[in-house]
Amino acid sequence: MGTYPTGALASAVWIDLLDPSPEEVQQAHEATGLHVPTRHEVSEIESSSRLGFDEGAYYVSTPLVAPSGDGEVVLTPVGFVLAARVLITVRFAEVKAFDEARAACEKGREATAEEVFLRIMETVVDRAADGLEHAGGECDALSRSVFRLQEWKSEGLRGALQKIGHIANKTSRVRDELLGVGRIATFVTESGLRGAPPVNAGRMKAVRADIASLTDYETRLSGNVQFVLDASLGFINIEQNEIVKTLTIASVVGIPPVLIAGIYGMNFHVMPELSWPLGYPMALVVIVVSGAIPLIWFKKRGWM
Repeated sequence: MGTYPTGALASAVWIDLLDPSPEEVQQAHEATGLHVPTRHEVSEIESSSRLGFDEGAYYVSTPLVAPSGDGEVVLTPVGFVLAARVLITVRFAEVKAFDEARAACEKGREATAEEVFLRIMETVVDRAADGLEHAGGECDALSRSVFRLQEWKSEGLRGALQKIGHIANKTSRVRDELLGVGRIATFVTESGLRGAPPVNAGRMKAVRADIASLTDYETRLSGNVQFVLDASLGFINIEQNEIVKTLTIASVVGIPPVLIAGIYGMNFHVMPELSWPLGYPMALVVIVVSGAIPLIWFKKRGWM
């Protein structure tokens, strides 16, 4: 937030605190008279701690999706304090939905705390929809590659599983985000608290409808991800079975020749074939035949 004159903060309709220092928290409190929730308070997971009302202001919080440094997405706690005149947001990581909401508010009519709050909720849902749509495209592309043997071979089993994990992580984070925003929308529109700041019920109803449809889409997408995962594990089992089959054939074919060679390599003094001129050729023929018989048997059974 930075340091601002108390008068400037007192006239602001949106105070956005990004990983605030104690001095910034104190400034916001003095300018608005509202309690600024701490990181611990906005990180609580029980609904009673995430949804509250006190002295004419809503105190709500939810985890929102934020980018991480490794290309994945993470959840970061975000708190909202909505009063009739001012909205205070407390977050501890960059959330792109806030930047988009700020730009939209600057382009539109004169913003109010209610307008900013609704704009943030709508932007979060829009970005969640985009994230699920992108994850769905990735899942469809991966599904097509899994069932094309040549592409599957070139891509590699490990790479396919990593992609599945990436998609599952993204959809899981978006699902948690939508769940939190849906709870906030329900609480704000249906609480019926006396002295509560006004919130446009029609726009909130649209947000809740979008969340319901996106939740259904996420459920179907999670089923597709599970299907691709099962198919990938099935291909892994097939690869393993092929390896085990090859080793089994090699061991079965190699046992009889080794056994015969071992018998005639014992070098006992009394062995009938030692003095027989055809003993050596006979042993070679027996070794070849003993190895050929299992090969013929495996071929008839379709193992080769």
